[in-house]
Amino acid sequence: QVQLVESGGGLVQPGGSLRLSCAASGIIFRLYAEGWYRQAPGKQRELVATITSDGRTNYADSVKGRFTISRDNAKNTMYLQMNSLKPEDTAVYYCAAGGPPNYWGQGTQVTVSS
Repeated sequence: QVQLVESGGGLVQPGGSLRLSCAASGIIFRLYAEGWYRQAPGKQRELVATITSDGRTNYADSVKGRFTISRDNAKNTMYLQMNSLKPEDTAVYYCAAGGPPNYWGQGTQVTVSS
């Protein structure tokens, strides 16, 4: 019954911004560490950002200063604000619950291209 649903992906120009959302159900959301991961074609899935149940954050070096992870426990939702997007950010973005993750969403496509 656990479900994580990503939304907010799409096509954006380099330098643009997107905000991804991850809506969770079937878990006591506030008790879980959460994270965003991404997978580009031909590459392994990689960590983008994590946030603990008490709000501590961690980012991959490649996105530091550009992306911000946050959570709203009252809404059972996690967010990833992505600014100054680059073509190399193009990937399917997945949200995950658990530290380490044991629940995954289906992913949302982010394409950064002129």
